[in-house]
Amino acid sequence: MARIIWGLATSHVPSIGAAMDNGKTADDYWKPLFDGYEPARRWMAEHTPDVAVVVYNDHANAVDLDQVPAFAIGTADRYPVADEGWGRRPVPPVTGAPELSEHLVRELIDDSFDITTYHRLDVDHGLTVPLSVYCPEPGQAWPCAVVPLLVNVIQYPQPTAARCLALGKALGRAIRSFPQDISVAVFGTGGMSHQLAGARAGLINTGFDRMFLDAIEHDPEKLAALTREDYIREAGTEGIELIMWLVMRGALSDTITRVHETYHVPASNTAAGLALFEDLGDREGAPA
Repeated sequence: MARIIWGLATSHVPSIGAAMDNGKTADDYWKPLFDGYEPARRWMAEHTPDVAVVVYNDHANAVDLDQVPAFAIGTADRYPVADEGWGRRPVPPVTGAPELSEHLVRELIDDSFDITTYHRLDVDHGLTVPLSVYCPEPGQAWPCAVVPLLVNVIQYPQPTAARCLALGKALGRAIRSFPQDISVAVFGTGGMSHQLAGARAGLINTGFDRMFLDAIEHDPEKLAALTREDYIREAGTEGIELIMWLVMRGALSDTITRVHETYHVPASNTAAGLALFEDLGDREGAPA
């Protein structure tokens, strides 16, 4: 049976990818952020999964805003890197895991989640930047296959935080019921607090972000109880992306340990956070 070995929550700010692509990670502006990533990167390099389920949102690059599903899963065997208007990032295309994808779609639908499927999908910075945070030098191929899981955080009404946590729990059950003996990591991406437009453009709420980093480990139900309006008021219009971290957290067992955490302000005009958890629940004898 498949087992979940770790979960990663990370911001997916496009300029983080651009800093890596253009050799700027040692610049004064970017160095503190990337120094903060380093311990997590070393640990993840020693715990490579067979497949990563990456929970992210498309930014109107592959998904037409006329048709925005609440939740969707990619089922392809390959995902090209999207051209977001300034050329494709110089990173490898993403290899899919179609057998696992199809299993997850079936199991989640049977668990009362209506899942849209994408048989063809270009993946934008929402997915590729977290992969680069995980593996900064992939060479010709990323170190693991990927199942893209898309969440609507752009078009109102977005799924509630409670629904995202429930999806994560169903996702964890679905992964663990996959009959092949594989290891899986789950990424929750986006956030932290930021607002890109309007009267509060540039908003960063460090107090809320710090609370979130603690509660995502110790009390995810507290975060699931927050409304859309709570997230937007406290974390900004784009800060609602944090509900995708709850999908990751829900997929993990109750027996986790925090490997590393880092928080940096600003990355571009965004509060950037990372939290890495080892999942001990699938180890022999550990409670799930």
